[in-house]
Amino acid sequence: MSGDERPRKIYVVMGARSLPYATACVGSLLRNAAERLDVAVLTDSADDAAAIEAAFRPLARDTRHALVVRDQADADRRAATQYHHYPAIQAFRHGHPCWRKITDPALYAADGEEAVILDPDVYFPNRFTFERTPATGFLLMWQRPNCLLPEDLVRQAYDRGVAMADHTDIGVCQFRAPLPLAALETLLGTIDTAAHARSMHVESIVWAALAEQFGGGYLNPDAWHCFANGVTGRLARRLGQGGVAALQALPLAGMKALHAGGIAKHWLAEAEAAGLFAHPRPLTATTAARPFIDYPRAKFEAKMRNRRIARRVGLYKVLGAG
Repeated sequence: MSGDERPRKIYVVMGARSLPYATACVGSLLRNAAERLDVAVLTDSADDAAAIEAAFRPLARDTRHALVVRDQADADRRAATQYHHYPAIQAFRHGHPCWRKITDPALYAADGEEAVILDPDVYFPNRFTFERTPATGFLLMWQRPNCLLPEDLVRQAYDRGVAMADHTDIGVCQFRAPLPLAALETLLGTIDTAAHARSMHVESIVWAALAEQFGGGYLNPDAWHCFANGVTGRLARRLGQGGVAALQALPLAGMKALHAGGIAKHWLAEAEAAGLFAHPRPLTATTAARPFIDYPRAKFEAKMRNRRIARRVGLYKVLGAG
């Protein structure tokens, strides 16, 4: 890499209560990235910013990466100007904190500049490079099943003609600024997100709709892996399998990134201490994106029927919450 190559622009939107696992994840990012990074952590209060700064600053020390922490007040000042003509976007920013992963990185990205948005529970087990950010559209992670919820808001989206992509996961999202604000404003004026301000999953509906409208694709799911909290894994844990063993059973050697969503994020620190990630492999080759897949209403309704059946027969009680 030439010394004057521009750093990749990374945004992590998180609160201080995510620090128990986010510290491991951001540490792996800064340790294993094979390219220079410019990381902006966007958080909530000034107290959150101070706590995150204290935790993350040592991780960036003696690296070639830059890291800055900004509180919500800073983003609010920018939004007052940049989103002045977009009242639905302004209101959306003040819903569930996860929704700011859509709106707030765009406040800092210059036109034409890439934005790589990371969840604070994305771990990088190997030496890696990010994929090339496309000129248009979005790169999102692929997961099965998708987390397009809540159910009634998804139905409302279908009723109002909003198309969505299937299998979208937003552990990692890449796009090139500017965010399509007019389209986002229209979308947020079409579906009633305010009625679901306690639901983080609304974020997935918005990304899935933008993906369907503007294109792009899924990051290679072998290299950019989303932890699936499926039936087999839940049964194994009910039978005594520990979290570190569950992570060890994954094909970690081929992963650039692991989105340790749900329960899996709480295993990362212990897995690090156990040496699970002590021998990173070089995974700096580019992997190809895969085209987005439509999510037809019939598929959604079949999924909801299967969930209701599983609930009636007590499957979720057998599997437990973890």
